[in-house]
Amino acid sequence: MRIAAIGLCFLPLLVGLPAHSAAQNRGSAESIRQSYRAQLNDNTVTIMADMSNAMIAHDIAAVLNDGANLRVVPMIGKGPAQTVKDVMYMRGVDMGITHATVLNHYARTGELGPIRNQIAYVAKLFNEEMHLLAREWIDDVKQLEGKTVNMGVEGSGIEITARHVFETLGVKVREVNVDDAEGVAKVESGAIDATILIGAKPSPLLAKVSGDSGMKLIALPYARGLEAETYPAMLTHDDYPELIAEGEQLDTVSVCAVLVSFNWSKQHDRTKKLDRFVARFFDNFDTLFESPRHPKWQHVNFAAVLETWPRSPRAQAWIDRAKKTVATDASARKRFETFLAQADTGGGAASEEERAKLFRAFVEWSKQQQSQQSN
Repeated sequence: MRIAAIGLCFLPLLVGLPAHSAAQNRGSAESIRQSYRAQLNDNTVTIMADMSNAMIAHDIAAVLNDGANLRVVPMIGKGPAQTVKDVMYMRGVDMGITHATVLNHYARTGELGPIRNQIAYVAKLFNEEMHLLAREWIDDVKQLEGKTVNMGVEGSGIEITARHVFETLGVKVREVNVDDAEGVAKVESGAIDATILIGAKPSPLLAKVSGDSGMKLIALPYARGLEAETYPAMLTHDDYPELIAEGEQLDTVSVCAVLVSFNWSKQHDRTKKLDRFVARFFDNFDTLFESPRHPKWQHVNFAAVLETWPRSPRAQAWIDRAKKTVATDASARKRFETFLAQADTGGGAASEEERAKLFRAFVEWSKQQQSQQSN
């Protein structure tokens, strides 16, 4: 009995030991969770992009990801129009790739409120071409008068731009609204007469279309009235060897892709994350010009201005610092000021590719100067 009593006396101690240890473990686990949660949320930024720009978002992530300091997470969205709404209203979306035409559309309609005060652009990117894929008997966009044309999903960026282009050209069509893949399939089956796609050439979807599919690409003339929001562009045999004959080229229009964020106040926690992203983005942008990144990066001019829209303060500060960097070198200052003047006006003094080369040359010079100063 005494042995049993002694055993019972020690029982609370035996039971208490694992309980105390479990409490410590729970506290430690919770501390670890809180630490990781804070680190991941403080250092992670997201970029919303549709399928046509998924590779661009992936390129940004691949170049900028920096362990615990910065992590870029691409998100697949539903097109440029929805991306603007996601950036403005969806939790967890920091930035997005949209079109300037979409931004201007929402600014005009006011359906998203005072958007010019709420959206800031980090950088103008490249132009994305409009593709008009039609049945093989159609040779001219005018022949689509009264015909059935897919203008993308209802409310999409494609619909916004396509309506503007066709109204400007004076071509009235029967509009249907399906996604890109379904649109191509309906043209091939003869259910509709044409479909419109917008994306960086070559479009992966159109690259799969064979020359004997009964479909072909049609030219879109750059008519008066399109110059305010679109740019002239060209499609060639090299872009689509199955759909465009060798030596042939088709005129079309293009729209400007833009990387945007919500215009948070300076004190907001999200601003700190975005500032970290912008600094690394501009400091490492020249790496995006290198293989195996998307060829469209070769046409990006990071100092180009998106008229009537506010630039991210951190992005503007980077450009302002770049100007000061060359203040002691007259030759470099002249080159960079020439570049900035071309970028600000969008003038024809140099092509987009030449302006990009000029900017890259400046950056290389700047790096050399910084290296010399540190030594």
